[in-house]
Amino acid sequence: MTKTCPVFRLLAGANSYEWGKIGQTSKAGQYARADPEFKLQNDKPYSELWMGTHPTLPSKLQSGETLYDHLKLHPELIGDAVRKRFGDDLPFLFKVLAIEKALSIQAHPNKELAEKLHKERPDVIQPEMAIAITPFSGFCNFRPLNEIALYLTTVPEFASLISRSNPHAISSFTPESSDPKPALRTLFEALMTASDDQVKSALDTLINRYEGGGAKQEEAGVSELAQKLAKQYPGDVGVFCVFLLNVVELKEGEAMFLQADEPHAYISGDIIECMATSDNVVRAGLTPKLRDVPTLVSMLTYNSGPADAQRMKPQDFPSDSSSEPDSYTTLYDPPIPEFSVLLTDIPLSKSASHRPLDGPSIFIVTSGSGTLEFNSGSNKTEIKSEGEVWFVGAGTGVKFTAGSNGLVLYRAFVEAQ
Repeated sequence: MTKTCPVFRLLAGANSYEWGKIGQTSKAGQYARADPEFKLQNDKPYSELWMGTHPTLPSKLQSGETLYDHLKLHPELIGDAVRKRFGDDLPFLFKVLAIEKALSIQAHPNKELAEKLHKERPDVIQPEMAIAITPFSGFCNFRPLNEIALYLTTVPEFASLISRSNPHAISSFTPESSDPKPALRTLFEALMTASDDQVKSALDTLINRYEGGGAKQEEAGVSELAQKLAKQYPGDVGVFCVFLLNVVELKEGEAMFLQADEPHAYISGDIIECMATSDNVVRAGLTPKLRDVPTLVSMLTYNSGPADAQRMKPQDFPSDSSSEPDSYTTLYDPPIPEFSVLLTDIPLSKSASHRPLDGPSIFIVTSGSGTLEFNSGSNKTEIKSEGEVWFVGAGTGVKFTAGSNGLVLYRAFVEAQ
């Protein structure tokens, strides 16, 4: 087997779903320009940049060889421990998303249900973590029960829609109950199974009231979002989820992890996303795609809590030279084994070292330029611009030095522990 360099450039593919941001306003489009063959069009949406081995949009080496094929030829780049646990492919997919129009309300199934669904409908989408690179908003999990109860008493269109679908749903919903989850499920099921005519009638009345300036004080914030979603998805029951689901706002560098069996949807903003490549997704609102309301209703945990509880707490990451934290690097470590992500933000002319990781990794430069050293400094290469994507093989320590504009990069990795 021919030995290969453990660090190399990747060319990542961009896609153009209609929900993406347009032209240069899209971070996915901006970063895609690091590929000299890519020509950005100012009137075209750029929704995602994919970094990994997924066959839908595989990353390639500069030679044109796919990363998947290269790893098959050089399994040492994945590392023995990761290969033993996850096989001969990357267990994660790394992305940049640029969201102009809300994505579907969905949930990722737990492992047992995911395996069943994958056999029935093998459209491979996965548990995921989102890190904001511009201001971001999204739905994540159910609101505190007292907030839902408040909307049931102050938003007549919301309450009447649920009552018409199931006359007993609201009366059975008591936030003070010792076990409120069955009643929350009944409430959610009543909303999601309301007829199209019922939804359209209630939504028209709601939006007309809001557009006429009739939003109540208790509806501040959600009224604007409901109007926005109703324009994007006319007549969609998912608009009413503004009254059931938390709206999580993230600033640059803030993150949230989307747990299995919990509802979520991206609404707007640019994010770094990392996801496992082994499960499915179940959709039920804000989507023209297949809706599987019965499965979604049955699979959710019906946990509830405040929006702040949905945020991840980043951790320190030890530098290469000591057990002390690297002051320029932050670790986002979700509670699943398939991936973690590092954010390294280096001021001009400063350096940050990453210890050799016991598994493969991919990083993308989101700002600045600099140099990259590996093999204990015996190899050195330039990082010239934002959008550059690099692969680093298992067991390879790296050192980043920022240029005159600093250097910011996100690095997805896996270690089998």
